[in-house]
Amino acid sequence: MSDLPAINQSVTVDWSSEKAQRRVRRRYGAERRLKWFGLGAIAMALLLLGVLVTSLISVGYTAFVQTHITLPVFIDAAKINPDDPFKGKYRPMVNDAFVNMLSGIDSKADRRLAAKMLSRGASLMLRNSVVDDPAQMGKTVTFTFPMADPIDQLHKGVTPRDVPEDQRRVSDKEIAWYDQLVARGAISKPIAWSLIFSADSRFPELAGLAGAIMGSFYALLVCFLISFPMGIAAAVYLEEFAPKNKWTDIIEVNINNLAAVPSVVFGLLGLAVFLQVFGLPRSAPLVGGLTLSLMTLPTIIIATRASLKAVPPSIREAALGVGASKHQVIMHHVLPLAMPGILTGTIIGLAQALGETAPLLLIGMNAFITSTSGGIVDPATALPTQIFIWADSPERGFVAKTSAAILVLLGFLVTMNAIAIYLRRRFERKW
Repeated sequence: MSDLPAINQSVTVDWSSEKAQRRVRRRYGAERRLKWFGLGAIAMALLLLGVLVTSLISVGYTAFVQTHITLPVFIDAAKINPDDPFKGKYRPMVNDAFVNMLSGIDSKADRRLAAKMLSRGASLMLRNSVVDDPAQMGKTVTFTFPMADPIDQLHKGVTPRDVPEDQRRVSDKEIAWYDQLVARGAISKPIAWSLIFSADSRFPELAGLAGAIMGSFYALLVCFLISFPMGIAAAVYLEEFAPKNKWTDIIEVNINNLAAVPSVVFGLLGLAVFLQVFGLPRSAPLVGGLTLSLMTLPTIIIATRASLKAVPPSIREAALGVGASKHQVIMHHVLPLAMPGILTGTIIGLAQALGETAPLLLIGMNAFITSTSGGIVDPATALPTQIFIWADSPERGFVAKTSAAILVLLGFLVTMNAIAIYLRRRFERKW
């Protein structure tokens, strides 16, 4: 026994030695480097985010205002069908009123050139006003019409004046006429509410996001109604009822893998199943919502299972101890306590679905739709696909519209994530 080494023999370390001090300095140095690496990563992320938002605002802020002209128009009753006010020569009325405000127009070519300064939608606005109020016929009524995109870009300073005429979209004559209108106080630049409340158009000054917003709303509504109950039901079964064997392990692995599958794969699945097999209408929010629900389900299932696991076992044991059934324990105790986490995961999944483009492109939700969708089976577009369409348009005005649409989409995403954070903090319980 005396030959055995002493187990509890104390070891004396000289912390004042140079070797020990070097080890301490290395350890503190590693901690400082790790701290600075983390701070550097956060700073880099904030810098890149700031660059992104700044670039979007610097380009897209001009789309939130629109150049308009205040124009008195004589509504000639002789040019309108009294039985059907939709039929009338509204464009000549608008053109005549506009040309009469200008001087220096000496030919028909000048009249045609001057008329192009006004938006093509001016005659449609006049027609709709007469249809709504036929009593305006035979009177001179003052209207506010949008200017065409080249004049709009000139007024906003996007189109420079000090370049040769052949290098800009606005001629010298148009600039002279524009200056006349500015001098008369006929030009204004109000907030462009049409960006939110108007549907898409071939003309940048008339294009808006109303159709895309409604399409995204209906698609997310379908996605929520399908993925929310199915996701919760699947998560409750896997977490509370399913036996732990190789089959449930395979299901869990596949759910985790589906959460990492590229969204374009779900778009191909929606194209093959919903459109080609079931024959559902193309470009409809119904198909978009079904496709997005396939993509959102794994996220909701994973978030719900994590929320169910976070409920302390003592809650289940206490409920079972007073005679509650397994079903009552889950429905009356576990699910209500896990609901904040479930709602948070659901909102984050819907926010991810809101920003997806590839699945919606594959099922055709990128059509040119000039009206807002009236339901889940009507043709529609969505915010991401509308951005894709505008980014591919050659007109200069759509550049600012694209950045503005991205800002609107980011606003929706930030709002949804803020709601998720609020629900988490409002209903979360600490154990």
